Formats: sequence, structure tokens, C-alpha cells
Amino acid sequence: MGAGKSTVGRRLASRLNLPFMDADHEIESAAGCTIPEFFERHGEAAFRDGESRVIARLLQGEPKVLATGGGAFMNEKTRERIAKRSISVWLRADLDLLVSRVTRRDNRPLLKTGDPREIMQRLMDERYPIYALADVVIDSDDGPHEAVVERIVTALEALKEQA
Repeated sequence: MGAGKSTVGRRLASRLNLPFMDADHEIESAAGCTIPEFFERHGEAAFRDGESRVIARLLQGEPKVLATGGGAFMNEKTRERIAKRSISVWLRADLDLLVSRVTRRDNRPLLKTGDPREIMQRLMDERYPIYALADVVIDSDDGPHEAVVERIVTALEALKEQA
């Protein structure tokens, strides 16, 4: 949450001449409501179930850049699907940067239950060890998104050379 998945993903897709898909956007389209509305009506467990199904569908077909929500990679089945069908990239960012980004807008359901900084720290503590299983780890900082895209392209080229 706040690492730049959608923004960097769009730019990476353009750089690689691939289509871009945002899992959160696709979930909203399938559900007919926003993610905050879905959380409010059905809860996080139902959201995660739908998220897993949508990502499984999006992983099919032609190559693309797919941005998944921050909790998607925590699902073991989703991680396995991603590992079989794609290359996973974790945009790693520090707490201060993430908090500054996620508090700009009030559309983050997981942050509505308390202090955003404390919640983000707890999520980082829970998720970062799992995110570290990604094929590629790229630091996302406050610099230009194009620099992050170039780091991803360089890492992908290095992976291709190793294969």
C-alpha cells in the first residue's frame, strides 16, 4: 500500500510495450463497487476470496504487467499462481514514505481502524517477510517513478540472462 504499484506498473507496461492491468480496478469492476465499499459491505475475508479469483483470471492469457493489491501476495495459492505464470516484483519502501503516500487520500479500508502509521508498521512486519519471496526486489523511493522502472527493467534483464 503506497509503494507505487499502479503508477510504476503503468510506466513499466509502457516501457515493455505490454498491457497494464490493475487487480484492484478489475475487482471493483467485477464487484460493481469500490474496494472501500466492498470491505464495508462484505468484509476483508470476502474481498480476499474475490481478489484471489480475479488475479487467477488475470494471470491467464498474454503477457502483461499486473499490479496486485498489497494483501494479495500474502495468499499462498495466489503466490503459487504468480510463481507459475509470471515474475513477481516487490516494490519495497520504508515506513515514512509509505505513510506520507497513504495518508494523502482517505480510500484505504485497512487504515480506517486506527493510527495509519501503527497499522502500516504492523502490516510491514507481517508482510515484508512474505514479500521478500518475490523474484525481484526493487526499492521504491521518493525519486522519479522512471528511475524505479529502470531498476525493474535492469533486474528483469539480469533474470533473463540467468535463465
